[in-house]
Amino acid sequence: MFVPIHDKNPLKRIPFQYVTVAIIVFNIVLYVVFQSGWFLPLDERMAAFALIPAEFWTGRAPITGNVSVPEGALQVQERWTLVTYMFVHGSFLHLLGNALFLWVFGDNVEDAMGHVRFLLFYLICGIFAGLAHTFVFKGSQVPVIGSSGAVAGVVAAYLMLHPKVKIWVLALWRIPIKISAAWVLGFWVFLQIASALLSDGDGVAWWAHVGGLVSGAVLILFMRRPGVPLFDKTMSGA
Repeated sequence: MFVPIHDKNPLKRIPFQYVTVAIIVFNIVLYVVFQSGWFLPLDERMAAFALIPAEFWTGRAPITGNVSVPEGALQVQERWTLVTYMFVHGSFLHLLGNALFLWVFGDNVEDAMGHVRFLLFYLICGIFAGLAHTFVFKGSQVPVIGSSGAVAGVVAAYLMLHPKVKIWVLALWRIPIKISAAWVLGFWVFLQIASALLSDGDGVAWWAHVGGLVSGAVLILFMRRPGVPLFDKTMSGA
């Protein structure tokens, strides 16, 4: 496994990646608030904001595992959980991994689209990621949370834009290696697809990752700014 830590790929069209940073900060703030217990207990938070496939398709009252939502507790309409689920994380490492991928790759995708379109792109990728998972596992009561699907869309867009750019990664969590995006992200994409094909729906929501990847790869074709090339056609790699 690898951890991306840096890419030498400067911004060309925007002064700063405001939306990317705002999404990361928003996720961190929500995590701190939710983990503190100030807002909602864990069971209520999961039931209120998580995407639960069986309940998304049937519209039944939210249930998390074997825990029903107490009467009068906060509930989010099922269709809105396609958005809310991507801003809730189950652990610090879950949050850290998604935030790190978004920090390394999100700025250049935002640069290629502009701030507003990037925000729409991120949300649409997350929605399609959630739909992909719920379609494959329609009967599942397992809650889905986290921004991994939306981040997968960002990764796919980055790979379409900058496959030749060199990225510093930590291989096996400790060995720094500089390698092209095509190799490292291509392997990551392969891993997501292979894991999805072997998934039973009870662990990581791999099909959400695949849904995010597909939507990101398609949307970048239409949502990038006019004149922004694909596949690093104007550079030999940073």
